[in-house]
Amino acid sequence: MKTFEVLLTRSYIIKIDAKDETEALRNVEFFIGGEKDLSNEKERANRAFRINNIEMTVNEAVESYERSESPGR
Repeated sequence: MKTFEVLLTRSYIIKIDAKDETEALRNVEFFIGGEKDLSNEKERANRAFRINNIEMTVNEAVESYERSESPGR
């Protein structure tokens, strides 16, 4: 079997309730992992935010590189 490294680009539209734009940007960057909200109830309460929706808008494999297999494989 061959080994490849693939560069994958994904973009999302996130709908978030937050006290201001700065906090919305910070919380989205910190708590979004793929199409998942990684925050818990305590973090949402402490930081006063709620992620309502995550929608993927772009999912594109941009480049790939075949890699040499290591010895013994």
